[in-house]
Amino acid sequence: MIITTTDLAKELDNPNLILVDTRSYKEYSQGHIPGAVNLDLFAFHWFDTSKEGLQSFNEQSQKILSFVGITESTKAVFYDDISGMLAARGVWLLLYFSHNQAFMLDGGMKKWKAENRPLETKSNGFTPKKFSGKINQDIITGYEYIKENLDRLTIIDARSKEEYDGMVIRAARSGHIPNAINIDWNLNLSNDGTLKDQTMLSELYKFPKDTEIITYCQGAYRAANSFLALKRLGFKNVRVYLGSWGEWGNKPELPVV
Repeated sequence: MIITTTDLAKELDNPNLILVDTRSYKEYSQGHIPGAVNLDLFAFHWFDTSKEGLQSFNEQSQKILSFVGITESTKAVFYDDISGMLAARGVWLLLYFSHNQAFMLDGGMKKWKAENRPLETKSNGFTPKKFSGKINQDIITGYEYIKENLDRLTIIDARSKEEYDGMVIRAARSGHIPNAINIDWNLNLSNDGTLKDQTMLSELYKFPKDTEIITYCQGAYRAANSFLALKRLGFKNVRVYLGSWGEWGNKPELPVV
């Protein structure tokens, strides 16, 4: 799920490659990797994980991925400034549709620029195709599943300590999901913006490999980055809580610490 700048540079002429710049259009227009299309993934928050909400999420996500032009044969590479939350969200989204040729550019634009690799400023248009994928229920969860299994799940809160402790309030209520462990997603990254190696990550996530883990944050972006970090370590049973605190913190019937 991770591709290096060196390996990506060799793939730029691959006709089956779709390179997705997940940053804002302003950042994209100031310089991007040649051939990249722009899809500001931060625009697609989703805070409804009811049965109906998830059905709508599936439909809208498929429309977006079709518009981008992703098909079964596509190799999709997502990038942002670093090995960040937006690129991770893109990779997780494709994995959710059982598309296994999805990668995050390790180090993102920061590393690409530091290595003096080519850039362009012209915008690249989409070539829409029909995207269809099989939903992988094993990597997503909603609030109901968490509520019913609070006592047995390992829940990782990927937000800042201030959000976790309730000092920073970004919903109707402050705090965190009961039993959640705070491991800030920033700790997944090295100083150069790349994802830490397995040895360093294993110091953060000291759980048995068969542990059932839920990751969440405010809107399931930082949580997607922690999902990739856990997958790099070989954890098999990891789910992203799509609604995250944006949903949980605004539902008065759900327990909060």
